[in-house]
Amino acid sequence: MKFKIVKLRQLSGKKATLYTVLLEGERKSLFERFLDENENDFSDEIVDIIDRLGVMANQVGAIKPFFKENEGRLGDLVCALYDSPKANLRLYCLRLGNAVIILGGGGRKLKTIRAFQEDDKLSKENSLMRLISKLLNEKMKEGEIFWLNDLELGGDLTLGTDE
Repeated sequence: MKFKIVKLRQLSGKKATLYTVLLEGERKSLFERFLDENENDFSDEIVDIIDRLGVMANQVGAIKPFFKENEGRLGDLVCALYDSPKANLRLYCLRLGNAVIILGGGGRKLKTIRAFQEDDKLSKENSLMRLISKLLNEKMKEGEIFWLNDLELGGDLTLGTDE
C-alpha cells in the first residue's frame, strides 16, 4: 500500500498547515472521502469541522483542546478532532505539534459504542492512520521527511509498504 501526504492549501493558514492522505490509485484523499461520505446525513457537522479547522489554521494553531489524543497506540500521534457531545462524526488525524495536522478519514460513531474498535469502519480508518503515523515517523527519523519551516513538511511525502 502506497500513499502520499498532500497539502490542503485552501484550508491551511498562518498558524497551522493542513495535509491529508491520497492512497495510490485513488482520485480522492481520505479527507475528501470523509466529507463525501457524510455531507448528506451530517452537513451541519461537516460545516462545524471545516470551521474548527479554519480557526486552527488561521487563528490559534493545532492546540490540544481541539483534539482527543491517544486514539491509537501510545506515541503514534493519532487523535480525533473533538466534537460536541451530541455530534455523530469522528474524524481521525495526526497532530504534529501545534503546526501540522494530517487529516485522515473517519465516520459515524454511534453513541451506543464506547470505543472505535466496536465499529468496523472506524477501526479500519484508525488502523490506517496508525500505519501512516508509523511510516511518517520512520521517514522523519531517516531525514527523508523534514520540517521546511515552522509550519510545513518537506522532502519525499510518499509513504508505503509492500503489503
